[in-house]
Amino acid sequence: MISAKKEKPREVLLLANRIKQLRKQAGYTSYEIFAYDHHITRSQWGRYERGEDIRFTSLVRICNMFRITLEEFFSEGFDK
Repeated sequence: MISAKKEKPREVLLLANRIKQLRKQAGYTSYEIFAYDHHITRSQWGRYERGEDIRFTSLVRICNMFRITLEEFFSEGFDK
């Protein structure tokens, strides 16, 4: 029996899009180079941008990388 791929909740997709947006605003067109420059495995950063395996502690770490607060993180991209 093959299981159907579960669709991610809208909020998770918005979170992933915000992470990707911040990377691009920081001047990185490649998530792989961003991950390398910030000492994160490419596979882990890719999961963040796809909305997979994001823990609160990971989100805090991401905010710290971009030198923003959680409030600033959630101030854009979540009102759609």
